[in-house]
Amino acid sequence: MNWGVWGVNHSSKKMSDLIKVAFNHGVNSFDHADIYGGYTTEESFGNAFSKTGIKREDVFFISKCGIMYPSEKHPIKVKHYDYSAKHINQSILNSLNYLKTDYLDCLLLHRPSPLMDVSEISDTIKSLLKDGKIKSFGVSNFTVMQMEMFKDLKISYNQINLSLTHLDSMNDGTLEYMQTNNIIPMAYSPLGKYYTNDNPKLKKVLELFSKKYNCSDDQLLLGWLLKHPSNIYPVIGTTKVDRIKKSIESLKINIETSDWFEILEASVGKRVP
Repeated sequence: MNWGVWGVNHSSKKMSDLIKVAFNHGVNSFDHADIYGGYTTEESFGNAFSKTGIKREDVFFISKCGIMYPSEKHPIKVKHYDYSAKHINQSILNSLNYLKTDYLDCLLLHRPSPLMDVSEISDTIKSLLKDGKIKSFGVSNFTVMQMEMFKDLKISYNQINLSLTHLDSMNDGTLEYMQTNNIIPMAYSPLGKYYTNDNPKLKKVLELFSKKYNCSDDQLLLGWLLKHPSNIYPVIGTTKVDRIKKSIESLKINIETSDWFEILEASVGKRVP
């Protein structure tokens, strides 16, 4: 969520307008984390959302917790992780207050910590689910073994760094594990480093197929992800109305199988084995 001070720092009215544009075009999920904007973006979004007239039950609020981030609101010495019951519960209370809601549709553990007490975390999550403060549970940036540690909980989502230029989870068994365990992948940074990396071959191939499928490069990048059978949900970080609309239109792109592999080959620089 780069609508706040870590991004373009939209006014409350501009943020409200963007929420309505997104919602009116079929986007009803909004991704947050307690630390975004130095612990300020959830509150800004909550204030903006309250002015839209959109019913709470018609949207899906996601937030994350677990990272302790040095900021004006939290003047701690070093960035670290805290998954104690006390911190998780306080983070949820803060998020609910800032977002002006009684519940989160999904809570994600933001990043795995080497000091995670699985039993304490599981008990805390179960209590939050029972109390109705969260409707579902997920993780972010977790490996297969880290997800396995929480097998006594129903993990609904894993938000991961996944794009045509960042394919680790497509090659290390993560997506296959998620498919077999009914865990939905959320892909943050779904455009990857396409616009910053120098890969002439990939740019040439995407230019060719953009013409074939009558779309832009960024739409094709999203369409490429969407073809994967794991049912990937791209997390779109745009701050512009036209990009929101274009992203939604990428759902209509149906890339042919041979074209999908040609794009993959151009990205990695070699044929599949």
